[in-house]
Amino acid sequence: MNSMTTLTVKPKNKKELAAIKKILVGFNVDFDTNDDIEKPYNQDFVDKILQSKEEFKQGKFKTIESADLWK
Repeated sequence: MNSMTTLTVKPKNKKELAAIKKILVGFNVDFDTNDDIEKPYNQDFVDKILQSKEEFKQGKFKTIESADLWK
């Protein structure tokens, strides 16, 4: 009998992941890893946000009064 079941495992860290992989290999279980899980945001966008946060910490920002927004 040849059946296939999908099992989702969520290790907390790399050490747990390595241990789980060793167990699967030891039992001769075929498995796939998906390190490229779809991320909710584009990495370029994330990088820009992180850069902006760093610039803010360094004092590189401009303050605009709300009354001046629509002038």
